[in-house]
Amino acid sequence: MRASIWANQTEQGVFYSVKITRFFKDAEGEWRNSDSFGRDDLLLASKAADLAHTWICEQLQASQEAPF
Repeated sequence: MRASIWANQTEQGVFYSVKITRFFKDAEGEWRNSDSFGRDDLLLASKAADLAHTWICEQLQASQEAPF
């Protein structure tokens, strides 16, 4: 499971976007990825979202504390 985060700079400031991706091996043993989740993936996806949320909040907090 991976949460990819990127910043979007706008006139109103920085906004962050997140994409959560699930990785798995197919029948031939090759790594694949998907953005859909089964029942057993949902807790891991929610943890990835939680960690992404924390990281974004920390970035926003740090940017507010930085001297200009």
